[in-house]
Amino acid sequence: MDTNNPIFWIMIASIVIAVCFIVMAIVLIAIAVIIKKVVETVNRLEEKVEPLITKIDAIGEQGKQISVQFTDISGNLSTATKYLSESAGLIKDEVAELKQLVGMTAHEAKEKVALVSQTIDRTQMQVTTTTDFIQEKVVVPAREIAAIMAGVRKGLEVLLAPSPKRIDRAYTEDEMFIG
Repeated sequence: MDTNNPIFWIMIASIVIAVCFIVMAIVLIAIAVIIKKVVETVNRLEEKVEPLITKIDAIGEQGKQISVQFTDISGNLSTATKYLSESAGLIKDEVAELKQLVGMTAHEAKEKVALVSQTIDRTQMQVTTTTDFIQEKVVVPAREIAAIMAGVRKGLEVLLAPSPKRIDRAYTEDEMFIG
């Protein structure tokens, strides 16, 4: 297509608008899911708190004070849920600003991903090189030195060992007892 053709620019603008609507829809769905989870959590909490309030009433005056506190907590959670619903309206306004930010950061994000990929490749190569170097310069000589030291130790044991008893001499009965 020719970039001087107005239809080209109308098509580009339509694509950008469509992408913005898709992003807005995704964000609104995410907000709805979060609000639904919060409401479910509040409902589960209320279901769990009700039996506790009943048991606490049986305890007496102290139980009554605790149940009042749980009722206050439940009211606060209901208020928080109401505020979350109101926040959803405010978030819609923020989505409009976010779609502009998303357009600007997409290009930068691609560049950063490429930079991170290069960094990971370089780091992996350096780790491999370092491992090979340590293997060659430290581990292999250490094994060789350990083998030499083991040989020297065995040699010293042989040289410093007491001489064996002569076979041609007579032994007492105690020396011949193996048990």
